[in-house]
Amino acid sequence: MPVVDVLSSRVLLRPVDPARSRAFYRDVLGLAVHREFGPPDDPGLVFFVGNGLLEVSGRAAEPPRGLALWLQVRDLAAEHARLAAAGVDVLVPPRRQPWGLLEMEVADPDGVHLVLVEVPADHPLRRDQR
Repeated sequence: MPVVDVLSSRVLLRPVDPARSRAFYRDVLGLAVHREFGPPDDPGLVFFVGNGLLEVSGRAAEPPRGLALWLQVRDLAAEHARLAAAGVDVLVPPRRQPWGLLEMEVADPDGVHLVLVEVPADHPLRRDQR
């Protein structure tokens, strides 16, 4: 049976307003740029997001639906303070979830939810499971 030979992958986001979304991910969230491509006046950007990549390129007629990004951060309280000060709408403030992770939700300019997560020191994910 044939299988897909995946060499690379990334989340592809087609925003309604590419310049606004590029500025949000690059300047507000502060994601590092992995790659820039296309015309200089309207480039596509690929951002590092932990062990993955997020490409913000092209244009959509309407905002994406049903998409959320899960981003693990070192210090959720610091990110909450920084993003709130930058005017980012915090949809769900930081709180410990029943599964033990600290989480908060914000939205990008098109309303895509970003779940920012901190793994507390006492969480099982912090312990060696071998």
